[in-house]
Amino acid sequence: MTYVERVLDDLKKRNPGEKEFHQAATEILLTLEPVINAHPEYEKSALLERFTEPERTILFRVAWVDDNGKVQVNKGYRVQFNSAIGPYKGGLRFHPSVNLSIIKFLGLEQILKNSLTGLPIGGGKGGSDFDPKGKSDREIMAFCQSFMTELYRHIGADTDVPAGDIGVGAREVGYLFGQYKRIRDEHVGVLTGRGLSYGGSLIRKEATGYGLIYITAEAMKARGYSFAGKTTLVSGSGNVAIYACEKAQELGAKVVAMCDSNGYVYDENGIDLAVVKQIKEVERGRIKEYANRVQGAKYFEGCKGIWTIPCDVALPCATQNEIDEESAKALIANGVQYVAEGANMPSTLEAISAFQNAKGVVFLPAKAANAGGVATSALEMAQSSGRLYWSSEEVDAKLKTIMVNIYHNIDKAAKKYGFDGNYVMGANIAGFEKVAEAMMAHGVV
Repeated sequence: MTYVERVLDDLKKRNPGEKEFHQAATEILLTLEPVINAHPEYEKSALLERFTEPERTILFRVAWVDDNGKVQVNKGYRVQFNSAIGPYKGGLRFHPSVNLSIIKFLGLEQILKNSLTGLPIGGGKGGSDFDPKGKSDREIMAFCQSFMTELYRHIGADTDVPAGDIGVGAREVGYLFGQYKRIRDEHVGVLTGRGLSYGGSLIRKEATGYGLIYITAEAMKARGYSFAGKTTLVSGSGNVAIYACEKAQELGAKVVAMCDSNGYVYDENGIDLAVVKQIKEVERGRIKEYANRVQGAKYFEGCKGIWTIPCDVALPCATQNEIDEESAKALIANGVQYVAEGANMPSTLEAISAFQNAKGVVFLPAKAANAGGVATSALEMAQSSGRLYWSSEEVDAKLKTIMVNIYHNIDKAAKKYGFDGNYVMGANIAGFEKVAEAMMAHGVV
């Protein structure tokens, strides 16, 4: 049994039932074997055991009162996974599916994603099984204030800087920040994704979606192609999906489908993004409304069918494991050329294998492709620290440079170890090498 296999086996025994964490750890560690084999000192210092064990795991109760005067109780989480290259950085997710396994998988991925940005930020993740859907503003404020009343003691501008994620948008970040400021009596960059009126950065809302398109466009450019005329599928209809669609359309793509958790819409004439923004950002409605407002558009119940639509580019921007092996094979059979992950781990291990084994398919994994969000969060941290305010053009230019560099770094890392075109290997290796070097420099801590 190799060192990597032994670490994986032990990890699964010590963390029983955490299937998402097991999946992420397996995908990452197996691709790192060439690096581990080249550095026998890593085994001697138990580097992988330390890399896969969070530095700190915080679990807490969140009690709050709903509009009917009833006390509700949710679980809260913050996993501070690795601070070797900088303060912990990673979003907060509010969704009924949230559990420790999901937070740990996201946190482990975040370590490498943050490293790939080239910025000094470590990896962390947090959240709660609280569901914001259907809650009043007062209920969400009550929950966020209770959540922060526990979390505040574990975070700080130079310690741990959370941000938004699924279920945590501008409204939630505002309530969380307000409570932190009230308790600590200080106005610092302890959260990113803040409103522009109190320290937020321009382009933050658009960053993950824009960054996804920038790195995909760079992969296309390296092969002599562009988004112009490319039929594109975008799953999801949140920030990532909306702004990926916006930038893809700006570069000439024809986005024909989007979805939410209930189903998907297909518009052969190309998605009218203004209608989607009105439904999702203003009305907080369901995507099926699109078909009622746009002539010729069709709505289909369930999300899986979106991947059966013929396309050149597939951009999964909804949630983890949304593309399984069957969906991957359907995309391949219908001629997909580029698959770039906007969501966190949206493809199963079997789907990833199918994409990588398919001739002519370029697969860009989440930790590289969706790093634009956290990269811009780090740019927000820099602005906060320096009491600066950069224009949207400045932030967007920095974001594009970061994403272009990520593509070339993962391409170079893949080639270095003999895996040309394998960007899963490239992303994991390029992200890991920097973290491993820092961990070794710090000694056994």
